[in-house]
Amino acid sequence: MGSEPNKQSTSRLHLNCPAPSPVDGKMASQDCDALNMDPDMELLSDEELEREAEGFKEQGNAFYINKDYAEAFNYYSKAIDMCPKNASYYGNRAATLMMLYRYREALEDSQQAVRLDNDFMKGHLREGKCHLSLGNAMAASRCFQRVLELEPDNSQAQQELKNAESILEYEKMAEIGFEKRDFRMVVFCMDRALEAAAACHRFKILKAECLALLGRYAEAQSVASDILRIDSTNADALYVRGLCLYYEDCIEKAVQFFVQALRMAPDHDKARLACRDAKALKAKKEEGNTAFKEGNYDAAYELYSEALTIDPNNIKTNAKLYCNRATVGSKLKRLEQAIEDCTKAIKLDETYVKAYLRRAQCYMDTEQYEEAVRDYEKVYQTEKTKEHKHLLKHAQLELKKSKRKDYYKVLGVNKNATEDEIKKGYRKRALLHHPDRHSGASPELQKEEEKKFKEVGEAFSVLSDPKKKSRYDSGQDLEDDGMNVGDFDANNIFKAFFGSPGGFSFEASGPGNFFFQFG
Repeated sequence: MGSEPNKQSTSRLHLNCPAPSPVDGKMASQDCDALNMDPDMELLSDEELEREAEGFKEQGNAFYINKDYAEAFNYYSKAIDMCPKNASYYGNRAATLMMLYRYREALEDSQQAVRLDNDFMKGHLREGKCHLSLGNAMAASRCFQRVLELEPDNSQAQQELKNAESILEYEKMAEIGFEKRDFRMVVFCMDRALEAAAACHRFKILKAECLALLGRYAEAQSVASDILRIDSTNADALYVRGLCLYYEDCIEKAVQFFVQALRMAPDHDKARLACRDAKALKAKKEEGNTAFKEGNYDAAYELYSEALTIDPNNIKTNAKLYCNRATVGSKLKRLEQAIEDCTKAIKLDETYVKAYLRRAQCYMDTEQYEEAVRDYEKVYQTEKTKEHKHLLKHAQLELKKSKRKDYYKVLGVNKNATEDEIKKGYRKRALLHHPDRHSGASPELQKEEEKKFKEVGEAFSVLSDPKKKSRYDSGQDLEDDGMNVGDFDANNIFKAFFGSPGGFSFEASGPGNFFFQFG
């Protein structure tokens, strides 16, 4: 970035090392920063001082050409120590500091150079480049305009002026993008601006903050950490570091960084607000956890709901809060609401295994087996554990069973029904669907009821047989096991259950009304 240092010798006018004063008779060396010089230097004449300073400058130039910028810096500093009012010496040291990426120090030297000589073109050019590298585009523009006043055809100044104007435009676009929460646009603008303003911490911090808001925490932390290595007291970088931890649900550590940022800059509004939200979120979540552990599910549900309103941008914490609320919802038998909360959690964090597991269990409880299988497959693909494999197989079995006739449902009993409950269920449904009961109905209804009557008989023939029932409950295909489920007579089962045909009759007591009478 730095241009080649000035090689020409410098006249007494530029050195600004005055001749002895006729008033006090002291040597000019007193004006050349005698405190930093070898005591013997005070005995040198003006011309000798010039020669010594020029010698140091020439040595600095040689080291600069050989890209030994550290040594070049040392020799330019010696030249300045001998004659601290020579503009070109400061200009040369500024060029060296720029090559060492020490732009703030280079800026100070450049500014000192143009203070000593306002017509020093290279001084203005270097000052402008330093301002530009540090992101001060307005100040840089003024410097480049001054260069063009001195040299209207200076192509370097013309190009740098365009770069400064581009940075100003990117800054405006980034400001609008941030207000609209278009963080990708802000990152794009800052990347473009940093191409010309590589040392601008302000641009880097804004980019890092937006990366954090986009969920790109590793990139954001990398940018913030780089700045903190250079300046450990940078409040903005401390804030961004805390923001990343906060969004990664490391709330306690985040608070520590926010507090540290506020120590460095007590008026840092973003750090103050983030610290407040982090503390509130942590407290409300812990209250919800405590209520849940105590079995106070209604209170836990409300507390998790309140926590979800604190910061919609905290994706990971909110995903956990939705999953926690889903757990409470399942305890309260609000299964559909629990499924909805799990879906919200997954939408926020697609890698959240616990939310998939919770939703899958809710699907199982509501007999939505296909959905449960999908969730368990997702979990097993992510974490191939024995437990997840078992859950997947169980869901697949229940799905297979759900596609068969549900004999328990046919008899109107639950899956844990006892032998007596199965008999009672058969008795009730057999009487309800017996063809004789619907002898006066339309042919279509008679046909439908006859079909149901046969299903009732089929269900009872399986569930009343311990061997068939065991195989049915385990999901095995009874036909494959040589058990012909269709090999039964519904009327024979009915007769066997209720006795001889003469022992009962259906009689009408009005249109569509029948009652069963034993003989």
